[in-house]
Amino acid sequence: MSDEVLAYIEASAPRRWLAIAMQMGLGALLVYIALAMPGAFGWQVFLLLLGAAWIFLAIRMHAATSLRLELTREELRDSTGEVLAKLDDVQAVSRGTFALKPSNGFTLVLGTKKGPARWRPGLWWRFGNRVGIGGVTAGAQSKPAAQIIEAIVAERG
Repeated sequence: MSDEVLAYIEASAPRRWLAIAMQMGLGALLVYIALAMPGAFGWQVFLLLLGAAWIFLAIRMHAATSLRLELTREELRDSTGEVLAKLDDVQAVSRGTFALKPSNGFTLVLGTKKGPARWRPGLWWRFGNRVGIGGVTAGAQSKPAAQIIEAIVAERG
């Protein structure tokens, strides 16, 4: 049963909604400042664009955090079926205090560069040969998943 799901990682509801609300609030505040405060036209345009970008980011985070990650013995994938990393390619799991990793998460170091750079705000990112898992995810789900991946990598040799 190679397709058996060993662990799930999904967004923690309070963290998810707090992060989305904070980003929407910042975007709305920037748009309000641009429209309510008279100033140089260039600054108003800059603040409008920045506010729109933050609102767009909040919408992307809302969509991304509705997904969940699934860990099998073969791969780590999201609920749409997109493969984040094949476990055969994982060289190391970085989850220490000072590791470059998302909040409540871990980073997978891959042996080869797999796929293009991608980002699902609040859930995962991939850049070069690293895949970061976490953000608004629950630590109670991320930590066991990282331990399972470490065990599979150690078992492989």
